[in-house]
Amino acid sequence: MKRRGFRALMGVPERSGMHAARFVVAAAMTAFLFTAAPTLATEPPVPELPAVKPIPVRVIVIANFEPGADTGDAPGEFQLWAEREKLTESIPIRGALHPLRRNADGLYGMVWGSPDTMMGGVAEQLMALLLDPRFDFTKTYWLFTGISGVDPEAASVGSAAWARWVVQGDTLREFDDREVPTGWPYGLFAIGADAPGKLPSATEDFAGFTDVGKLAMAAKLNQSLAQWAFDRTRNIPIPDNADLQKARAAWKGYPNAQRPPFVLMGETLGALRYWHGPGRTQWARDWVKLWTGGKGRFVMTNMESQSLAGTMVMAAKQGLVDPARILVLRTGSNPSMPPPGISAVESVANEGAGQIAAYEANYRIGAPVVHELLDHWNQYRDAIPGSPVP
Repeated sequence: MKRRGFRALMGVPERSGMHAARFVVAAAMTAFLFTAAPTLATEPPVPELPAVKPIPVRVIVIANFEPGADTGDAPGEFQLWAEREKLTESIPIRGALHPLRRNADGLYGMVWGSPDTMMGGVAEQLMALLLDPRFDFTKTYWLFTGISGVDPEAASVGSAAWARWVVQGDTLREFDDREVPTGWPYGLFAIGADAPGKLPSATEDFAGFTDVGKLAMAAKLNQSLAQWAFDRTRNIPIPDNADLQKARAAWKGYPNAQRPPFVLMGETLGALRYWHGPGRTQWARDWVKLWTGGKGRFVMTNMESQSLAGTMVMAAKQGLVDPARILVLRTGSNPSMPPPGISAVESVANEGAGQIAAYEANYRIGAPVVHELLDHWNQYRDAIPGSPVP
């Protein structure tokens, strides 16, 4: 019996050669698609998170680094707070590399853990804390602390400054200073501007923005709250020592740099680059003045404030925090430029006794404000202290 081909069985005239082969392959694929294709699975419904009753946090102190343990060894920014305020209870926070701490009086404290690399930062860990459903931060007073480089025109090492603005120094345009146009003081300038010292005049399609207001580089804090904190602490003595006095003697022509440590009001500039020297210090003065409409004064520079402020701006938009309850206190551990007759290379890493002095000043000036808020919580829970500042 003659064997009939596939085409004959399908009622199609037989063909030979390549045409027949193509037809067989196409038919086989069609049969596979219609008979062997698995049904696509649908995604399961997103489960509801279990409901919890969050703990209202009244006051929290935030520090940025601790080189060792929180207690019992060489201190970093957090150790004096942890030891003296007896922040003995540790609460692990998913997404943060260091636990949240608290004491029996309701003071919370957090220092950021290190990923053991310069990759990663502090903002991610702050957001992890803010998103923890166990805590309610809607009426929390935040004290962001830390040590900083200090402008010798404004203050001396060991001094403490309450900020009215946090200014961001990362997102900008930069030319090599040796390649700038004639008349430019440096190669750093705002996105949307055509020269240093100018605010953006056009978005230039940066990030798809059409509103130059979205290129803003400063977070304005509650200035009446900052003034209130300054008024409560302005006369608190900050410890001085022989090492600080010896270092201050080199600052001829800078009267504020030669003063014993003191409390003042002044802005903090955050930038991930650890810059140092008279040229960049002048840029910082100009940059803070530019972004605060001439009302702010550059005093402190550090590497975290801008990231933390940005996270709090986002959290405020989500209703997680009250931005009117944020305080920023920075203390000077080293000058932002070298004293006369010393090169920037010689002085860039010389924090010496300034670090320990700055740790101490941060606690001495910050603690009375924290205690006042906690001790009179019934007064400050719904009424933020301070009178409006024009």
